Amino acid sequence: MIKITFPDGTVRDYKAGVTGLELAREISPALAREVLSVTVNGEVTDLTRPINSDASIRLHKWDDEEGKHTFWHSSAHLMAEAIEQLWPGTKFGIGPAIENGFYYDIEPGSGRELTDDDLILIENKMKELASQNQPIERKEVSKKEAISYFTKKGDEYKLELINELEDGTISFYSSGTFVDLCRGPHLPSTEPIKAIKVMSLAGAYWRGDEKRKMLTRVYGITFPKQKMLDEYLAFLEEAKKRDHRRIGKELELFTFSPKVGMGLPLWMPKGAEIRASLINFLTSILKKRGYKIVATPHIGNVNLYKTSGHYEKYGESSFRPVSTPQEGEQFMLKPMNCPHHCEIYNATPHSYKDLPLRMAEFGTVYRYEQSGELHGLTRVRSFTQDDAHHFCRPDQLREEFKSIIDLVLYVFRILNFNEFTAQVSLRDPDHKEKYIGTDENWERAERDIIEAAAEMNLNTVIETGEAAFYGPKLDFMVKDAIGRKWQLGTIQVDYNLPERFDLTYNGSDNQKHRPVMIHRTIFGSMERFVAVLIENSAG
Repeated sequence: MIKITFPDGTVRDYKAGVTGLELAREISPALAREVLSVTVNGEVTDLTRPINSDASIRLHKWDDEEGKHTFWHSSAHLMAEAIEQLWPGTKFGIGPAIENGFYYDIEPGSGRELTDDDLILIENKMKELASQNQPIERKEVSKKEAISYFTKKGDEYKLELINELEDGTISFYSSGTFVDLCRGPHLPSTEPIKAIKVMSLAGAYWRGDEKRKMLTRVYGITFPKQKMLDEYLAFLEEAKKRDHRRIGKELELFTFSPKVGMGLPLWMPKGAEIRASLINFLTSILKKRGYKIVATPHIGNVNLYKTSGHYEKYGESSFRPVSTPQEGEQFMLKPMNCPHHCEIYNATPHSYKDLPLRMAEFGTVYRYEQSGELHGLTRVRSFTQDDAHHFCRPDQLREEFKSIIDLVLYVFRILNFNEFTAQVSLRDPDHKEKYIGTDENWERAERDIIEAAAEMNLNTVIETGEAAFYGPKLDFMVKDAIGRKWQLGTIQVDYNLPERFDLTYNGSDNQKHRPVMIHRTIFGSMERFVAVLIENSAG
C-alpha cells in the first residue's frame, strides 16, 4: 500500500499503481469528468500514469493553469494529427501550450505553403478527430527506438531534439494516427476538447535561430465548452478596439520608422506630453519620499556589465559591443541602469547614518529583441524605466521594502489600477546554475520579501523560477478593463551586486559593512505603461 496526501491534508492508503483519474472517480463522478491532469509530488503528470509510491497530489481542472496547459498541450497534438492527415509528409518542430492556446511549428508536406484558407480545413479535421474520443497514450522508448522511428518518418526536426536527450528519458505520445516525441502531460483522450478555433499562421525560425529554416507556425485555441470559445472571441474583438498601436497612430501619440530602426519608438508631441506628465507626476512623489534624482549615460564599458554579471547572463542576446576608434575600448548600449547606480554609490564614502540612500532615474536602456517578437510599445528594443535603487543597512531592509510596497500601492490608487496580483518570484531550486550568489543570500532575500509582504497584509502568490538572475522579486500584475494582466511594478532584493561592486558603508563600529540593494520600478517602463493606459481607457 502507498499513502496519498490530498491538498486538505487528508492521508489515505491505496494500492500501488493507482492513477489520478481513479482518485478523482473515488471523490466524485463529476470531478472525474472535469479533471484534466494531476500534480504528483510537485510534477504535473497524466491522469492515467500509475502512482507507485507515497505522494502528495493535487487534481487540476480547467480553472487551474496546470489544467489549461494540459488541455492545450493535447490540443496541439490534435492539431498536428489533423495537419498530418490533410498533408502527409509534414514535418513537425515543437508544439507547446502557451498563455492563450497553443501552436505547432511545421514544414508542410509536398512543399505546400499554407494560407489562411487552410485554417478552416485544419479546424474541421480537428473537430472530426476530437469527436472520435481518441485515447492519448504514453510510451517510454529507448533513444535508439526514437531515432529509428523518426528516421523512417524523415523528420529531421524531431531527430535533432532526440539527439539532445539522454537515453531513459524519452517518451512518445500517440493519439489516433499521430505519434509525437513528448514528455507530456496530456489528457486521457480527446473527448474533453469540444470547441476549436484555428486562429492564424505566422513564420517562425526553427528554434528561434534566424540562421535556421523558416517554419510555419499554426496557432489555435480550444475550450471544453462552445460558450467559452464564443466569449474568448468576443474578448479578442474588444481587445482589437483597444489596441494601443491603432489608437496611438490615430491620436498621433507615437510612431515607428524603418529608417530609425525596428523596435525604436518615436514619441510625437501629444505622446511626449503624456510621457512627460507621467514622469513629472512620479518625480514629484519621489522627491517627497527622499529620492535623489540621478542621470547616467546610454552606454557603458563592457567591463561594467561583466562585473555586474549582465554580460555573462545576457551578452549573447544584447546588442554587440562597439569599440572606440583609437583606444580599442569596448562599450555596450546600456541594458540595465543598476551597474551605473552602483558606481555612483561608490563615488563617495557612506556612513551608516547616510542610509538608506534612494537613487532614482528615468533611464533609457537597450535590449535586443528578435524582429518577430516586437509588438508596439509593449515589446521594444529601446525603453525608459522609472528605475530606482535603494541602498540600505540589513537592519533597514524590511522597513525599506515595505515603504516601496506602500509607494506602489499609492501610485496605483491614484491611477485607478485597483485590481492586481502581487506575485513573489523565487528562484528555481532545481536549476540554481541560472542564478548568481550564495544559497544563504538567496534564502535570506526570499524570506525578507515574503515577510515584508505579509506585514503589509498583501495577498501574494508564489511563482518558483521567475526570479531575476541576481535576486528574488515582488511583481505587481495589474488587471486592465477587459481582464488582461500586465506586469508593471517590481521590487527586487539583491545581496549580490553590492558584493560584486564591493559597495560598503562605515558602521557605528567604524568598520566596513556591506549594504543591501533593492531594485524597483513602479511603471515598469514608460513605453509599456503608456500602452497599458491607452488600452485600459480605450484611448
